[in-house]
Amino acid sequence: MAIEVQPATRERFDDVATVLGPRNPDANVCWCLSHRLDSRTNRELVGPARREYVRELTGRPVAPGVLAYDDGEVAGWAAVAPRAELPFERSRRIPHVDDLPVWSLWCVRVRPGHRGKGIALALIQGAVAYAAANGAPAVEGYPADSGDERVDTTMAYVGTRRMFEEAGFTKAADTDAVAGGFPRVLVRRALP
Repeated sequence: MAIEVQPATRERFDDVATVLGPRNPDANVCWCLSHRLDSRTNRELVGPARREYVRELTGRPVAPGVLAYDDGEVAGWAAVAPRAELPFERSRRIPHVDDLPVWSLWCVRVRPGHRGKGIALALIQGAVAYAAANGAPAVEGYPADSGDERVDTTMAYVGTRRMFEEAGFTKAADTDAVAGGFPRVLVRRALP
């Protein structure tokens, strides 16, 4: 199996839509915007406007995330961006460890049919590499600390502490956030 991770650029927008978009174009689904936008803007963007917002993001000089390809077929997505551009910057539940201009990695999604193949780990590693290539001094994640318990699929997008630790992250702080009934921790990986 060949897993390749690429930036989610405008040329790959159809693949982004395959992973994040709804079957019904008028549906209000996340499109991985709920942690990228302030709550007011997130509520105001509905249906097709969410798709268009993500299309615009893919046209920016820094892509909004990365895509994984499993033998050439789009298999997953990871959102990664400078924390200063995100609501995490002002979060009361996710602390700041220090003043480094870190990037946040907050969503990892693997399509059905591709799960259990190492795609999530490849996405995390690819997101870290993309952040490093864009000058990030470190990358943070905010996964569920579920131990050996399984996280419900609807909340699994935050990842698990174990998954991030496999990708070289270490716990940096506790948070006041929860996902799927599990506490979330702040994990960090310093970059050279």
